[in-house]
Amino acid sequence: MVDQAMKAMRHFLKMESAGGIILMFAAILAMICANSGLAEYYNSFLHSHFAITFDGVGLDKSIGHWINDGLMVIFFLLVGLEIKREVLEGELSSINQALLPAFAAAGGVVVPALIYLYFNNGDPVAAHGWAIPAATDIAFALGVLALFGKRVPISLKIFLTAVAVIDDLAAIIIIALFYTSNLSIQALLVGLLCVVILFFLNRKGSQRASLFILLGFILWVAVLKSGVHATLAGVVLGFMIPHKGGGSHVEHSMLRHWEHGLHKWVAFAILPLFAFANAGIDFSGISLESLSEPITLGIALGLFAGKQIGIFASAWILIKLGFTRLPAGSTWKQFYGVCMLCGIGFTMSLFIGILAFETNEQEMETRLGVILGSLLSGVVGYIFMHLFLPKAKPIEQQI
Repeated sequence: MVDQAMKAMRHFLKMESAGGIILMFAAILAMICANSGLAEYYNSFLHSHFAITFDGVGLDKSIGHWINDGLMVIFFLLVGLEIKREVLEGELSSINQALLPAFAAAGGVVVPALIYLYFNNGDPVAAHGWAIPAATDIAFALGVLALFGKRVPISLKIFLTAVAVIDDLAAIIIIALFYTSNLSIQALLVGLLCVVILFFLNRKGSQRASLFILLGFILWVAVLKSGVHATLAGVVLGFMIPHKGGGSHVEHSMLRHWEHGLHKWVAFAILPLFAFANAGIDFSGISLESLSEPITLGIALGLFAGKQIGIFASAWILIKLGFTRLPAGSTWKQFYGVCMLCGIGFTMSLFIGILAFETNEQEMETRLGVILGSLLSGVVGYIFMHLFLPKAKPIEQQI
């Protein structure tokens, strides 16, 4: 059982790191398109509309909105599934296991937000983006760790994964509480009815995937129309997917089956599409002054300095007080390197930025800050880990 769990974890880490590489190329491709002769076609593609209607009723949105409000629901569905599994059987299934990453993640949310607000406190509109530097991008962060192969203790990879999962949960709560528009009670009631039905199906351990998909779609439309951000429907659906299969066997559960099946689509299609649609920065209008804009500076420093300080300081206090221990087989310097990598906040940070701001100027400053802060965290974190991880064995010693 333990061997199977370790094998599944290695497969998961391998897939996430590969997805991080694809995500990076998608972001680079977006920047190339936005700064070349392809810019007109790139912008035209994202702003072109696609409609789904039935008997005069339906949805008409731009391709960019379909990606952010539609495809990203599947990403959030996967996040919901991962959080539920981690709570029921993974690294968050007991207080002792969850204590270190939970405490560290809390510091990694609060300190970046405070740094951001320090630079933007005088502007109520800009201050609305306080949550942008709060999240860790698990695909990118694990992608960097994967470059070191077996030199990285598995305990550090598990710690980073747990912190990122808790970060995602915190981001979901923040989106639900602080980034909603005017609410439609009628649409919310339809959504609530779907949640009630899904809950009873979950309690019965139903394995009828088609029923969950149908109710999930209705829930998505209802939440989309309600004023609450539509991607939260994906999280709720993920929480409602049964954990145990027929005969109470976890191994054959719908949750595991969906999680395994969705990973490849999210890692290799949905997140790269999201990066391609949202990372296209036109550098022609950017100067050194652009880097000192409060929104850009707050996000960049929040990610680069705030995440590593908040996570490391919270973990250090907890460990020194004797409540938990440093991840097995790691040193303080290696641990700090992983805290640096937690400052890579690409996907969720960009997503919250889309919800926080409406003007093109603010969105551009957000993208610049996220990319700058994530890039600094990745590069400096890589150098730091390279210096303090065990040296790789010569090839002749590995044979």
